[in-house]
Amino acid sequence: MVAPRACDAGLFCIPAPHQAGARTRGGPAADIVTSGGHISTEPRINERIRVPEVRLVGPNGEQVGIVAINDALRLAQEADLDLVEVAPTARPPVCKLMDYGKFKYESALKARESRKHQAQTVIKEIKLRPKIDPHDYGTKKGHVERFLKAGDKVKVTIMFRGREQSRPDLGYRLLQRLAGDVEELGFVEAQPKQDGRNMIMVIGPHKRKPDAKAERVAPQPGPRAAATPPRPARPPQGARANGPNPAVAAAGSAEQSPADAAQAT
Repeated sequence: MVAPRACDAGLFCIPAPHQAGARTRGGPAADIVTSGGHISTEPRINERIRVPEVRLVGPNGEQVGIVAINDALRLAQEADLDLVEVAPTARPPVCKLMDYGKFKYESALKARESRKHQAQTVIKEIKLRPKIDPHDYGTKKGHVERFLKAGDKVKVTIMFRGREQSRPDLGYRLLQRLAGDVEELGFVEAQPKQDGRNMIMVIGPHKRKPDAKAERVAPQPGPRAAATPPRPARPPQGARANGPNPAVAAAGSAEQSPADAAQAT
């Protein structure tokens, strides 16, 4: 006779781990929640490639053809290379024989060089008032010219207060005047438009930022250095101690009068 279990007697019963997914009487199977892992963006290599066959590409780019995965792994081992899956969505997947460590190093160098040559776009902002003083306008215009020479964009904002909001034409004429004053350095990228109590215009530079940076770094010789004549070479110390300078003696003999020359003879 088999003894009744505690569950059959109506007591609380915890199912065993191997029975957690079993189908219970009158209900669906128990749900098993699993935590997801990190999704790797790197390609699969060597034994991580779990397909029966692949389209193999040689280390020099030659087409080997469709081969079994075991044969591809054997060829990679014989060549002392890695089998890298380069096109996982193809049917069959495309794999290439390469040195994966060297490939990752060269890819990192290329990405670093590309980021180095990328120019970050910087937008500077200048705020004006519709009834700005002429001296203040000249100062603001100088800032705009300096930003454009550096290769940066400039966002010009006209701020209206009180009754000035009923005269947007004042701000529009001021923006057009500023755009005309700096037209040699930049162009109007975004036309003036009303934005609440402000009027905004964007001016872009004619020169790109790398070109402007190269011009600032390049040394430019000054006009004084080019116009200064070279100094004559100084005579040796021994020659100066032994006798007069030959150049001074020649100049003195040239200035001697004919009468003194005759008396000397």
